[in-house]
Amino acid sequence: MLYDIRLHLHYDYAAAAGGGRHQVRVLPQTIAGVQRVIAASLSFAPIPTERADFSDFFGNSVTSIAFRDAHDTLDIRMSARVSVSRPEPGLDVSPDIHGLRAELDAVRSLSPVAPHHFLAASDHVGIDTAITAYARESLAGSAVATAVDLCNRIHGDFTYDGKATTVQTRAGDAFALKRGVCQDFSHIMIAGLRGLGIPAGYVSGFLRTIPPKGKPRLEGADAMHAWVKAWCGRDAGWQEFDPTNGMRASNDHITVGYGRDYSDVAPIVGVLKTTGGQVGEQAVDVIPVAA
Repeated sequence: MLYDIRLHLHYDYAAAAGGGRHQVRVLPQTIAGVQRVIAASLSFAPIPTERADFSDFFGNSVTSIAFRDAHDTLDIRMSARVSVSRPEPGLDVSPDIHGLRAELDAVRSLSPVAPHHFLAASDHVGIDTAITAYARESLAGSAVATAVDLCNRIHGDFTYDGKATTVQTRAGDAFALKRGVCQDFSHIMIAGLRGLGIPAGYVSGFLRTIPPKGKPRLEGADAMHAWVKAWCGRDAGWQEFDPTNGMRASNDHITVGYGRDYSDVAPIVGVLKTTGGQVGEQAVDVIPVAA
């Protein structure tokens, strides 16, 4: 699938900011055998005094910006053309949970894709006994089957509610509420898998949405999305699951970045010299392009 993607982040500050420094992670990345970025651009208004582009530990594209002059708004615009061609899942060659632990012990690498980085508690995802007990009900004959079952159960058991949580909500709190958004459902699944000993991480990106039959597609109606990657053994490797929609990641999922949880791949983080609060808006368009 070929997509044109447009993202607009807009922030209004209650009082003019005298300066600020931010890191922005919104550019899709090229992933061998999965997706290819054909072209991409990222712009800011006002124009930052400083700008640097680099890759973080997990290979995500990061743009660091700094402002020296006063400003009361910030606009971030990203556009990209991306080709996505995920391989079909194929046969389940993953081991059971006991075999997975043995294969995990045999991994000596600490590279960015090594599963060891994705087993321990992280900022948004603790090892929660209640979530682990919930995940244990999904234990099946293999790591992949376990992840599929947990993904589907979260989709069925939890209610999508954009007002129930915030970006600061932890997995345990969202689990207690039994409601939230894609970030929360991904954190819950990650916590459950880690509790079982299955390495799991967070995927930030975009999802193509299809309007109801007969209804026009709304400009800017899409939003950034989140799903889960799980290490399912030496032969199966990393597999990706979308608990918000109860499915495996497909050609409609466009990856921006990987991390241990949301805090590693937040679209924007930083500091401001200002008083009062701020209001932010997000608009995303994911438009299929005829090949």
